Amino acid sequence: MSGLDLASVVGGLAQQGLAPSLLQVGDSFWLSVVLKIAVVLGVFFVVPLVVGYMEHKVMGHQQGRLGPMEAGPHGSLQLVADGIKFIQKEDLIPTSADKWVFAAAPGVALVPAILIFLVLPLGPGIWGVDFELGLFYALAVGSVTTLGILMGGWASSNKFSLIGGLRAAAQLIAYELPLILAGIAVALQAGTLSLVGIVEAQATFLVPGTEINLWYVFPQILGFGIFFIAAMAELARPPFDMPIADSELVFGYMTEYTGIKFAMFMLTEYAGMVSMSALMVVLYLGGWQLLPGVPMPGCGGSGNIFDCNALGVGLGVAVTLGKILALTFIMVWARTTYPRLREDQLQRFSWLVLVPLSLVNLAVIAVAKVVF
Repeated sequence: MSGLDLASVVGGLAQQGLAPSLLQVGDSFWLSVVLKIAVVLGVFFVVPLVVGYMEHKVMGHQQGRLGPMEAGPHGSLQLVADGIKFIQKEDLIPTSADKWVFAAAPGVALVPAILIFLVLPLGPGIWGVDFELGLFYALAVGSVTTLGILMGGWASSNKFSLIGGLRAAAQLIAYELPLILAGIAVALQAGTLSLVGIVEAQATFLVPGTEINLWYVFPQILGFGIFFIAAMAELARPPFDMPIADSELVFGYMTEYTGIKFAMFMLTEYAGMVSMSALMVVLYLGGWQLLPGVPMPGCGGSGNIFDCNALGVGLGVAVTLGKILALTFIMVWARTTYPRLREDQLQRFSWLVLVPLSLVNLAVIAVAKVVF
C-alpha cells in the first residue's frame, strides 16, 4: 500500500520551502511520534467540543429555544465552562461501590475512543498509523468502550446503574453484528482492510463499463444506512439511549458519577460521535475527496490522490472535518426528532431488520465483485 504518513508530508513540505523549521521531522523518529500524538490528541480534544457545542445550539433552535448564550460569543465557550465546573466538583464514590473498578471505568471507556483516531486518515498523509488491518482495529477498539460502561454500572452498587450497564452490553451484542457486516462489505469491495487503502480505492472506483467515478455510498447506500443506525446504537445515542434512559433509570450507568469522572464519560460519547462519523466518511464518503472524480485543488497532478501540496493537504483536512460535522449534525437531528425505543423494540429492530439486511447487502456486494 503506497502512501505518505504525517511526518513524510511535513518533511516533503519542508523540502519545498513551505515549512523550513520542520525540515528534519520526516527523518526523526521521535519528532514524528510527538507530531502524530499531538495531532491525534488535538483532534480528540477539539473536534468533540465543537460537536458538543453544535448539539447544544442545534437542539436549541430545533426545539424553538436559544441554547447556551452567556459563556463566550453566542455561547461558544459553554462546554469549556462545563469542563471547569466538572474539575471543581467533588469526586464522590459510593460507600458500597467497588472503588477500584468504579474509578477505572471512565478511563477504560475513554482510552479506546482516543486510540481509534490513530488510524483515521484526516487528509492526504494526515494519519497516525496506516495499519493493514485498520478497519478491524477501529471496530475492535471501539467496542471496548462498552466494557468501561459495564464496569461503571456494575461497580456503582446501584440497581439503576447496573440495569444501564447491562442494557449497554446487550445493545453492543445486538448492533455490533450489523455494524461489522456493513464494514466487511466495504472491505470486500475495496479489496483491503486498510482505511487509507479504502479511501484510495474509492478514488479509483469506476462504474462498470463507464468512466464515472463514485464513492462507495452510492453502490452501498443500504450498507451506509445500516452502518449509520448501528453506530448510533453503539454510541447509545437517541433514539437508542436505553442504557441512560433518564426518565426511567435516572441517568443509567452514570447515575453515581460526579466531577471529572462524569466529564470523561461525556467526552467519550462526543468523541465516539466524531470517530464513528470519521469512519463513515472514510468507508463511504470518499475520505478527503471533495467530489467523486474531481481532483482536489492542489492534489492529483500526477493522478495520485496523495500527491498534494500544502493547499491540497489543508483543503483535504477541511473537507474531512466538514463531512464529519455533517454526519454528527444528523445524529443530533435524530435526537430531537425520534422518541426513545423500548428495549424489546431496540432488540427486535437489530435482530429482525438490520442483521438480515446487512447479510443481503454483503451477498449483493460479493456477487457484484465476482461478476464485475
